[in-house]
Amino acid sequence: MADKNNMERIPYVEFAENANERTPCVLVLDCSGSMRDEPIKQLNSGLKALEKELKEDIDASSRVQLLIIKASGEDEVSVETDWVDAMNFTAPTMEAGGLTPLGKAMETALQKIEEQKCLYDSCGITSKRPWIFLISDGEPTDYGWEDAAEICRYAQKNKKVVIHAIGTQGANLDKLAKFSLLPPKRLTGLKFTEFFLWLSRSVSCISKAAPNANNYLDDITEWNEN
Repeated sequence: MADKNNMERIPYVEFAENANERTPCVLVLDCSGSMRDEPIKQLNSGLKALEKELKEDIDASSRVQLLIIKASGEDEVSVETDWVDAMNFTAPTMEAGGLTPLGKAMETALQKIEEQKCLYDSCGITSKRPWIFLISDGEPTDYGWEDAAEICRYAQKNKKVVIHAIGTQGANLDKLAKFSLLPPKRLTGLKFTEFFLWLSRSVSCISKAAPNANNYLDDITEWNEN
C-alpha cells in the first residue's frame, strides 16, 4: 500500500483545486528551556491569532502557505507543521525544553523551501519569494551554526528568500543578526500576538500583489516593534 504522506504530495493532486500563486512563509521558533511558562504560552496565543487572521482573509487563506520548524531538545529540530495553505492551517501547541539549535533549524528551513519550490515548478504554480522568520529569546547552541548563518545570508543575497531575525527579551541580537542581511528586530516584552497579526497582514499584502512582484517584499517588511 502506498504511503499516505507520499500520496498527499503527488504533483498536480495537491494543487488541483487551488492553482493560485503561493506566498511561502516559514516560522523557525526557538522552543528551548528558557521559553517555558509565560513565554511559550504567549507564543502559542500568537500562533492561534495568526491562524484566525489568515483564515478570515479570503485571498490570503488560499495563497499563503505556512511551515513551522521547532528548535529545542538536545539540539533537535522538528517540522511541527509541514507546508499547508492558510485555509487549512491549525496552530500547533508548542512546548519548551532543551537547547537552541538555530543553525540546524535554519538549514532545514532552506531545504524545505527548495523542495517546495521544486513542487511548485512541477505543478505549474508560481510563487512569491519565501519569507523566513527566525524567532528566539537566546542564541544558537549547535555546532557549526555560523556556517548555516552564512548560507542563509548567501541565499538572501541571491534573492532566494527574505529572512527576518526577531529577538525577544534576553536574545543575543548580535548572533541572530548573522542569519540575515537585514538588521534584527527586538520584540518588546512578550507581544507575540501583535507580531503575528502584523505578519498575517504583511503576507496578505504580498499574496495580493501582482504575480511575481517579489520586489514588493522589501517595501513592506518594516515592522514597528514598539
